[in-house]
Amino acid sequence: MRLEKKVVLITGSGSGIGRSTAKLFAAEGAKLIINDLSKEDGEATVQAIREEGGEAIFIQADVTKADEVEAMINEATDKLGAIDVLFNNAGISGVGPLHELSEELWDRVVNVNMKGVFLPSKYVLPQMIDRKQGNIINMSSTIAEIGLMNRAVYAATKGAVLALTKSMQVDYAPYNIRVNALLPGTILTPFVENYLKNSYDDPEEGLATIRKRQLSGDLGRPEDVARAALFLASDESKFMMGSPLYIDGGVTFGKMA
Repeated sequence: MRLEKKVVLITGSGSGIGRSTAKLFAAEGAKLIINDLSKEDGEATVQAIREEGGEAIFIQADVTKADEVEAMINEATDKLGAIDVLFNNAGISGVGPLHELSEELWDRVVNVNMKGVFLPSKYVLPQMIDRKQGNIINMSSTIAEIGLMNRAVYAATKGAVLALTKSMQVDYAPYNIRVNALLPGTILTPFVENYLKNSYDDPEEGLATIRKRQLSGDLGRPEDVARAALFLASDESKFMMGSPLYIDGGVTFGKMA
């Protein structure tokens, strides 16, 4: 029970990595605030947690809108108490070389991936400062450190999240607040499955191509990232501050001959 009685907010936890992390955290004793744009997905995560004996509530909110985020934090605090752990997990991708990206797509990816970290942090941090304790986990990506074809806007935002994580840590260390980042490689989530279906005539061929980037020879699973998030959320990582944690099957630091 590494998170016993901890109140945890996970944005974008209606599916994929967010859902897997929420279920694992609940099994470790946390009280979960599930957030997602999709009411159906968010409530499904809550139901899955409750069926396993965990405690969770769902609050629908758009992490790019200040009024909705502030209302979410207030509601969560009223129902479950002060937030101990914030996992800024919500994010989207944008595919294409820079010169072919529409301004609308650029703005949307930047808004979700960067503002979606800024706003939840902004409204949770005051209560963490008052209590002189707290833990924030930001979802970055290995693409913050490496180049990848047709991922210009996604790379820009995830690099920004990593830089933001380090600066936040300097600002909030005096209040006993830790801020770290997760850097996953390619994880087999519903988003990646849809990408394969939409981008390749043969999704299996596309999957084989992506697997070749991994020293592990396979893609990660949401549970792999969830376990890393649990480590950062728990006291087991108490000496990690402003750090990137890689869960990437060897993509960042390895290359096949």
